[in-house]
Amino acid sequence: MEEHKLNGNGRDEIFSTKVKAGKRTYFFDVKSTRSNDFYLTITESKKRFKEDGFTYEKHKIFLYKEDFNKFMEALTNTVNHVKNELMPGVDFSQFDQVHPEEVTAGVPKSTDDELKWD
Repeated sequence: MEEHKLNGNGRDEIFSTKVKAGKRTYFFDVKSTRSNDFYLTITESKKRFKEDGFTYEKHKIFLYKEDFNKFMEALTNTVNHVKNELMPGVDFSQFDQVHPEEVTAGVPKSTDDELKWD
């Protein structure tokens, strides 16, 4: 069995995907709780320059399994509204091309038969 990566608060990170988007990077991380349940964190990270170097400004959302469907439905409805109602003339297929450096998907860190990731 592979080892899980423990972060600072003692939670196991099971899976991670990184999306680079201009000056921002988004991290989608699956983590486990002490009771062997799973949740998702979505982190937006922006590099900020200061006089003595730089720092990262981070914003984090915790998403629990009971909210996955509601979250996805709201996100899909909102994106579709922008595409179909606010910007119907924009050809969004031009943004379908994903560059390898923009998305990095991790592999599951568990060999548990219950965890299947595509």
